[in-house]
Amino acid sequence: MKNLKVAFATLGCRMNQFETSALEEKFVNNGYTLTNFEDIADVYVVNTCTVTNDADRTSRKVLRQAKRRNPNAIVVATGCYAQVSPEKLAQIEEIDLVIGNSHKTAVYEIVENFINEKRNEKVFIDNIFRQNHFETFQISTFFEGARPILKVQEGCNSFCSFCIIPFARGKVRSAKPKEIINQVKILVDKGYKEIVLTGTQLSQYGYDHKEANLYELLKHLIKIDGLYRIRLSSMNVSEIDENLLDLITSEEKIAPHFHLSLQSANDKVLKDMKRDYTLSEYINTVDKIVKRRPETAIGTDVITGFPTESRQDFEESLKIIEELPFAYIHVFTYSEREGTSATKIGDLVNPKEKKERTRILREISQKKNIEFRKRFLDKILEVLIFAEKNGKKVGLTGNYIHIKFDSDKQLNSITNVKLEKIGEEREDNFGKEI
Repeated sequence: MKNLKVAFATLGCRMNQFETSALEEKFVNNGYTLTNFEDIADVYVVNTCTVTNDADRTSRKVLRQAKRRNPNAIVVATGCYAQVSPEKLAQIEEIDLVIGNSHKTAVYEIVENFINEKRNEKVFIDNIFRQNHFETFQISTFFEGARPILKVQEGCNSFCSFCIIPFARGKVRSAKPKEIINQVKILVDKGYKEIVLTGTQLSQYGYDHKEANLYELLKHLIKIDGLYRIRLSSMNVSEIDENLLDLITSEEKIAPHFHLSLQSANDKVLKDMKRDYTLSEYINTVDKIVKRRPETAIGTDVITGFPTESRQDFEESLKIIEELPFAYIHVFTYSEREGTSATKIGDLVNPKEKKERTRILREISQKKNIEFRKRFLDKILEVLIFAEKNGKKVGLTGNYIHIKFDSDKQLNSITNVKLEKIGEEREDNFGKEI
């Protein structure tokens, strides 16, 4: 058995969280001891993100911190930033290995070869667009608490003008329905009540093999005995047909919590972004969902300062966003991504103006989130206990409200809680078990 310690840092999306969990399990199963990233370790693995310039900077910062923590450690950069900018990362002296998404499933083997001096390469990357089959880790049950994340799809076929992710994840590849069903059954048999289905663009599931689309997959999953709740990651409204819409608004096993990226509430800007829906189509879908399931939490992404977004465009967009029933908004400041078509437009909005638009929209997001949670004050809500913090259990409702309360029940238990107090922050809510 080895006497080596490994530590992981995960930046970005739920897919990275899933993949980090699987990597952790692989290292531990092969004799490594898992430790916190802030501790002294022999191997540090940073699962990077590259969705914005800020994400790139954060990735570089975390990687350098690891080497400062232990100058003798092996520092590994993997993930999306490693895939799209391997040369930049390879030039950073604190980094020993750069492993793209194309080789992410082989991180353990590459590290082992490096330790044993079997190979002396630093960069491991292939053209992500040459990958035609869904390749991921075996099912990982190496989770903290409850709510395991299950990756069922990777890649995106949309190529929005601002987005680097297709270049980091490739075109759509989907897991076979039978494999997903079997993996969910394994997790349910181990006692997990909620499964989070994730993908680069979940609503494009099945675009490659045509064995099942997301609607057909969900129809199979909701029949699994013992599965309490399915939560869906981000979807595109143009990919939600009437069958899928009917299912997600009528099936109780599907959490009433949908993340539907908007990006802009202005048709001109949406067209320049190469989004494949109009504002009215987006609003129509959201209206249908909320009317059928009024308790639903609708989350979204919005980019501020896109090159063709004038001040008037932004102000018009703000008015519509304030009217839409969002429970929360993830606000991103536009930053140029090398290789995307938006870079040909140029960065036409000055940084100070972009920063101000971001500030305004984030204030609106906080206001809307507080308003959403206030709707459920003094109501009895069913929650899944998924964590314990500072002596209190933390439960999660189907519509993504975190509630802290006193309880003797164990993790993965379902109970009823009366929401009695909400705070400024999204997770700062308190209740009483009923």
